[in-house]
Amino acid sequence: MLTYLTSAIFTSLLLLLVSTKSKGDEVSVSPNPSLSPSDIDLLEFPLNLEYLEAEFFLWGSLGYGLDMVAPNLTAGGPPPIGGKKANLDPVTRDIILQFAYQEVGHLRAIKRTVKGFPRPLLDISADNFAKIINNAMKYPLYPPFDPYANGLNFLLASYIIPYVGLTGYVGTNPKLQSAQAKRLVAGLLGVESAQDAVIRALLHERALLTVQPYDITVADFTNRISDLRNDIGKQGLKDEGLIVPLELGAEGRISGNVIAGDRDSVAYDRSPEEILRIVYGTGSESIPGGFFPWGGDGQIARSYTFGKY
Repeated sequence: MLTYLTSAIFTSLLLLLVSTKSKGDEVSVSPNPSLSPSDIDLLEFPLNLEYLEAEFFLWGSLGYGLDMVAPNLTAGGPPPIGGKKANLDPVTRDIILQFAYQEVGHLRAIKRTVKGFPRPLLDISADNFAKIINNAMKYPLYPPFDPYANGLNFLLASYIIPYVGLTGYVGTNPKLQSAQAKRLVAGLLGVESAQDAVIRALLHERALLTVQPYDITVADFTNRISDLRNDIGKQGLKDEGLIVPLELGAEGRISGNVIAGDRDSVAYDRSPEEILRIVYGTGSESIPGGFFPWGGDGQIARSYTFGKY
């Protein structure tokens, strides 16, 4: 009888341990009680960008996304529009796949800290990227820009996304109250900044190369994309391409600009409003579109559509 009871207790404890570990590996089930409501909102907001990056990098490198790699992290949100495997060379594919799995980790890290929300509807189609590039160029390219056509195109498309996220983390950090939230954001910012630096370095090597079949250099692409983000962000200069006027380079002494920064080479910051204006592509935090046809999720993003935050 004692042996049976001992065995039953041991089995119950083991099942409880496994269940607890499994839940911990997936997501939090309720907001962290040690965090203030404002910290929770600020930590949840970046999930919008992390979902976008995870899906784009996963689809580009693997030909499938979170629904195959980490379905628990989607929380039942709709699958993205238009994702497909890109025609990447082995080195680029390896780098993008590393980024993809890093983004999966970012989603998990945030959702272990705050409850979060289901994956929003994302548009990562070639058509959507073509519209963004056309807006940047101020005229339609022919044939339309296709991010999945080759490695260079995919890197140019990737230039569009992580930098926006890192400026958001720079803007978020001073608004946070708890050490736990600040530590998480600092860790996320470090990796997002590194991803952006890798993308910019790979493009910088080919800055003067003409992107086929267009008579436009890689540097021109980055400059136009950065100008577009400055325009629709509506808060002045917070974005710089790979080659800039001398006065905008580091210490005003060099036009090469492999890492963007202000006059002291400090990273630019962006607010949630600026982020939404850019990723929606509408120049308005209240009008969804672009990468988020139905808008972003979380208290902050929803507040600009349904009520003041």
